[in-house]
Amino acid sequence: MEHPMIVLHVVGKLNRGGAESRIMDLYRNIDREKVQFYFCQHTKERCAFEEEIEQLGGKIFRIPRFTVKNYFAYKRAWKELFLKNPEIRAVHGHMTSTASIYLPIAKKSGIPMTIAHARSAGVDPGIKGKITRLLRRNLYQRCDYRFTCSQLAGEAVFGDQKKAEKKAVMIPNAIEVEKFAFDENMRNRIRKELGVADKFIIGHVGRFSHMKNHKYMLQILEECIRLEKEKKLPETILMFLGEGELQEEIREQAVAMGLSSRVMFMGNQKEVWQYYQAMDYFLLPSFYEGLPGTAIEAQASGLPGILSDTVTGEAVITELLQRRSIKEKPSLWAREILEKSRKAYDRSSYAEIVKEAAFDVKEQAKRLQTFYLSGNLEEC
Repeated sequence: MEHPMIVLHVVGKLNRGGAESRIMDLYRNIDREKVQFYFCQHTKERCAFEEEIEQLGGKIFRIPRFTVKNYFAYKRAWKELFLKNPEIRAVHGHMTSTASIYLPIAKKSGIPMTIAHARSAGVDPGIKGKITRLLRRNLYQRCDYRFTCSQLAGEAVFGDQKKAEKKAVMIPNAIEVEKFAFDENMRNRIRKELGVADKFIIGHVGRFSHMKNHKYMLQILEECIRLEKEKKLPETILMFLGEGELQEEIREQAVAMGLSSRVMFMGNQKEVWQYYQAMDYFLLPSFYEGLPGTAIEAQASGLPGILSDTVTGEAVITELLQRRSIKEKPSLWAREILEKSRKAYDRSSYAEIVKEAAFDVKEQAKRLQTFYLSGNLEEC
């Protein structure tokens, strides 16, 4: 090809969220002489990945956040974007809440390939969630291709379609496995730098939002502290990595529960794999997920952990992870966590298992590159 094929990825914000991190992993590993990524985000803010995207040769566009009231202005903004950038040959929509608006506009603008990618198996409560469900209602009919990270996510976004041609193609949330492989020296260095060398670290990586269920994690920590005193175990620390709209509320909740000295708010971290090394246990009691890349990262790092049973079982690719109901008392989660803390095992053997389970981004980048260039899912 004389010029690379241009694929526009549509997201909310180019920060270190799950979907955005997975797209960037693909972007770093795809052959950019053959396929180049552009990005469109729904914010005026300067976001975390923008500098790297620019260094990799990508372009970034901005569209006003959809508010329902700005429906016609939102459509006009998309029409203008596609009119001014005729080199775009595919639109890959990860923001499915409004994909039924922008993907048909892309098609009418002459863009040959439109893709809706289901990344989440639920919606936020209240009116926002109701509007999202309404907008997604016929999405499966309004795009050329349907991708999903899990069966639950596909059913939540596209509906339980019976006809084979309406089914979504599974695209694993692949990661750069080598970065997350366990490293004893890195673990010791990070724990020493953080001043937690003698502590038991429960880790969580995720945006501070309703779906992640942070309040329940604080309740689990409270029970772990009670049990550690009873059983004379090392001090338990809960480490949060991420940012989001509920961060201050959770910080205040930790203070109100008398847990502030036991909770570490680490914010967004560029080299997040280093912090998995420092952890002893992984926690994800979400209300809903698509297929959490953080669960794959944790397993590649050799971390035991618990997920809520609302998280798809497809995320459990090793014996390290267990699933429990968030309807259970936090004390039951705490007991299982502290029981696991006393079991010795080799953390270094799990990265290869994750790679063999098709979660290696290098292989998935080749697969998607083949699809973008051919438009034929059977070839990849």
